[in-house]
Amino acid sequence: MGSLLSLILIIIISLASKNTEAQGIKSARLLDLLIRDYTFKSFDTRLKTGTLHNVDLPANLSGIKVDTVRFRCGSLRRYGAKVKEFHLGTGVIVQPCVERVMIVRQNLGYNWSSIYYANYDLSGYQLVSPVLGLLAYNAGTDVKFNNRFQLGILANEKPITIDFRNNTRVNNISDIKPLCANFQGDGKVTLTNQVSPYVCVATRHGHFGLVAESPPPEPVKKNISRWKLAVGTTVGSAVGAFLLGLLLVAMFVKVKKKARMEELERRAYEEEALQVSMVGHIRAPTAPVIRTIPTIEHEYIPYAS
Repeated sequence: MGSLLSLILIIIISLASKNTEAQGIKSARLLDLLIRDYTFKSFDTRLKTGTLHNVDLPANLSGIKVDTVRFRCGSLRRYGAKVKEFHLGTGVIVQPCVERVMIVRQNLGYNWSSIYYANYDLSGYQLVSPVLGLLAYNAGTDVKFNNRFQLGILANEKPITIDFRNNTRVNNISDIKPLCANFQGDGKVTLTNQVSPYVCVATRHGHFGLVAESPPPEPVKKNISRWKLAVGTTVGSAVGAFLLGLLLVAMFVKVKKKARMEELERRAYEEEALQVSMVGHIRAPTAPVIRTIPTIEHEYIPYAS
C-alpha cells in the first residue's frame, strides 16, 4: 500500500513539474533546448538516412510539431534536401561538417509562436503564420548528451526556401501582402519581401515567419445609458427650440421696425406735400401765402420838441 501511494505521489510531482516547466518557458532559446532533448530521446539510430521521423512531444508542449531527419554531411551538400516547408539546395554547407547531421524542423503553431512576438521587436506588425524553425545538430552513432551540439547551416550558392502556403492566416484573395520575418539568435528580427506569394528565402538556419502590418486601433465606444441619452436629447431639443424662437422674434422685430419706418416716411411725405389748385384749366401745386408779421426790433421813443 505504501509503495502504491509513493508511486502516485511520484506521478503527481512529475506532472506538476512538467506543467511548471511549460508555464516557465519565456525564452525561445530554452524552448529550442527542450525540443532538442525530446528529439534525441525519441530518435532511433536504426532509422535510414534521409527518412523523415515525427517527434512525439509531451502534453505540456502541445501545439508544437517537430520532424527530424538524419543526413551525411557530404551527401547533404551534394544533393540538398527537402524537410517539410524547407528546401535546401545543392551546395549547402554544414559547419562543422560532422559525419552525420540531424536536421530538426519546428512548427511552433500560433500559441507558442507568441514567444517570438514577445521577445522580438515587432511593433506595428502581427504574425500571420506560425513560426517555423530549421536547426541542425551533431548526430553521430556514438552521440552522447554532451555531444548534442548545434551545427550551422549556410546556403551560399542557393538560398534556403521556406514555403508558408499551408501555414498562414491570409490567402491569395486578401489584399494583405505579408513580409518575411527572420528571427536571429542575437535578438534582432529582419523583414524582407517575399520571393513569391507566401514563399521566403534564407541563407542560414534559424526561425522564420510571415508578418503583416497591424490594423489601426478602433476608437473606443462608450456605452451611454438610455436615460442619459433621453435627457441629453430632451435638453438639446429644448435649447434648439429656444434659439430658434429667439431668431424668429428677432426677425419679427426687424420686419416690424422696417414697416414702421416706412409708414413714418410716407406720412412725413404726405404732410409736406404742396396743395394743388386750378390755374385756369391747369392743375398746379401751390403753397399757401404766409405774411410775415412785422415786429419792432427796438422800442420807439417819440422825439420831444
